[in-house]
Amino acid sequence: MAQRRMMSKQITETDMFMDLPLSSQALYLHLIMNADDDGFLGNSKTILRMVGASNDDFKLLVAKQFIIVFDDGITVIKDWRIHNYIQKDRYHSTMYSEHKQQLTVDKNQSYQRVGYMDTERIQNVSEVDTQVRLGKVSLGKVNKEYISDQTPRNTKSQKTKQPKKVRHEYGEYKNVLLTDGELAKLKTEFPSNWQEWIERVSEYCSMNGKTYKNYLATIRNWAKRDLTQLNNGRRQRTTTKETLPGWAKEQAPTTPKKQLTPEQQAALKQRMAKLDQRNSKRGD
Repeated sequence: MAQRRMMSKQITETDMFMDLPLSSQALYLHLIMNADDDGFLGNSKTILRMVGASNDDFKLLVAKQFIIVFDDGITVIKDWRIHNYIQKDRYHSTMYSEHKQQLTVDKNQSYQRVGYMDTERIQNVSEVDTQVRLGKVSLGKVNKEYISDQTPRNTKSQKTKQPKKVRHEYGEYKNVLLTDGELAKLKTEFPSNWQEWIERVSEYCSMNGKTYKNYLATIRNWAKRDLTQLNNGRRQRTTTKETLPGWAKEQAPTTPKKQLTPEQQAALKQRMAKLDQRNSKRGD
């Protein structure tokens, strides 16, 4: 039996495997390390106790179909043929041949119990393919022919790449880049002066060596800034009318004129006459 084992990222880096508790993941790796050249183990419970795992970890691997357990406790790694392929001159067939006959291999090179698959899609497990050598030189290398034939299991679906939108050059200096959709939005938002905005940004970028990721967003930001500055200037030029307080609006009471008595009027006339005489003498 080979002493080296390999593990495929097609299995160990899937979401299903990464969602397992760390204790279940560790148990799975130790089961692979101790399996024979066909992926069978007769001492899975011993390995469970040896690594300090629990029965729940073992049951979880069974429930998630990472291992197959027979009625007598014999265990097999379901994806063994994805993880490990051994060269013929190093391969030793499993001692659990009766259990092996109860298995088939699906198109993804995973073990399946007989009766769980369509018989048209299975191949005989007893057939030993030319396998990857686990020697010093070729450890970690994979048979290219085998990989081209197999279909990865539980791999994430690749999203189809959307074609990149083409950006056209605008402005006097050809440095304002806009897609057709962005240009249409610019014309809608600035119907009267959209060309002026393009030229303004083009001149600024040329003078300062600036580039922007989104020129439509830049024009919108500049327009918003100009509008804010314009509104602030109007507020400063507007004079505020001062309102007088209520107490200032009240008119002060007028003092009535004092009426002179006849005697006082006569005395006043005499004084005025004397003043006139004195002034006339000074004038002479």
